Parts: sequence; structure tokens; C-alpha cells
Amino acid sequence: MVVIDAVVGAGKSTLMDILVKERGLMPFEEPVVDNPLLDKFYHDRERYSFSLQIFFLNQRFRHIKEASKVDHAVLDRSIYGDLIFARMLHDSGDMSTEEFKLYMDLFENMIEHCKAPRLMVYLELSVDGAIARIQKRGRDYEQIVERGYWERLNHYYAEYFEQYSASPLLKINVDGIDFENKETDRQYVLSLIDAKLAEHRRTTCPGAN
Repeated sequence: MVVIDAVVGAGKSTLMDILVKERGLMPFEEPVVDNPLLDKFYHDRERYSFSLQIFFLNQRFRHIKEASKVDHAVLDRSIYGDLIFARMLHDSGDMSTEEFKLYMDLFENMIEHCKAPRLMVYLELSVDGAIARIQKRGRDYEQIVERGYWERLNHYYAEYFEQYSASPLLKINVDGIDFENKETDRQYVLSLIDAKLAEHRRTTCPGAN
């Protein structure tokens, strides 16, 4: 499976849709539209941090189990990305230590049964770039979030993926790239993903084309 991860607003869902259309992968979307907790979380992070992260963890685990049964899957955000959010929320005081310990116990129990992705695609994006895209798409609950939250999230993501080693990793800086509307940008990003997957095939299956 291919997994796309990034801060909020970087274009995970858009890239997933492109891979579905251009490369025939089966999508497993992040549960945002039908999420009963997301809007509440942004209005009261301390109250809803734990329940939201448990919701995401459960959904992500289900997606990984389903995706492991098909040959070519793409996931919008990873179970590892959920861990980034949980750590940040704990460190900021929005999730209690007891809640975080329980979260980590569940995470470590689940991750033992999760197949690592064939490729992790991390879309790097500046804080200013993320905020501009968040404002453009106009989800009401995201507009009320202070800049400091997005800055912390960007820092935690960058720090995590500097040390990520669970699978092959492809970092793509998407500041100034519009792969949704510009064909040249779209083909550029696809070429990077294709090359990384081909490299992985050569490494794991010597002699493969």
C-alpha cells in the first residue's frame, strides 16, 4: 500500500484522488466528512482530544486491515500520523498523561498487527502555505484555530519524519506546487512516486523492471 501523510491542508486527499485516477489504486479515505467529533474537537480540544484520537486510531486500523487484502491501495494519512497528533496534544496539555498512556498502549498493540506500507509519501509544507490552503478550502471549524497550533503541528511532523524508518519514505516539498490544477506539477509528483516505487521493487526483487 501507498500512504500519504502531511499536515492539515497539504493536499493528502487530492493526491490520493490523483493516484486513484492515474495509477488505479484503491482509496481508503480519512474519515473527515462523517466524523462526529472533528468539529467539536476544534472548538474544545481539551475535552475531545482523546476521544477523537481513539476514533481515528480505530478507523485507521480498520483501513489497514482492509487495505492489506488488496494489491494496490492508497491511504489518506497514516496510523503513524495519528501518533504525531496524540503526542502533540499530550505535550500541549490537551490530552492528559493517563489518556496518552492508554492511547499508546492501544497504538502499540495495534501496530504489531499492521503491515508497513510499501511507500510513505510525506508532503512537506510551510506553516504559511498550510494556513493559506486551509483558509481557501474554508472549513468553518478550521478557521477558528490559532496559528500556534499549526506551527506546533508542522514542527511535530517535521521532527517525526526526520526519524521515520518503518518503510521507504519519499519527502516532497509542495510549497509552490499545485498538483491539483497544474498538469506539469501533477506529473512531476507522480514521477517522483513512480521512481521511488520502482527503486523499492529493484531492492526487494532483484532483476525486476
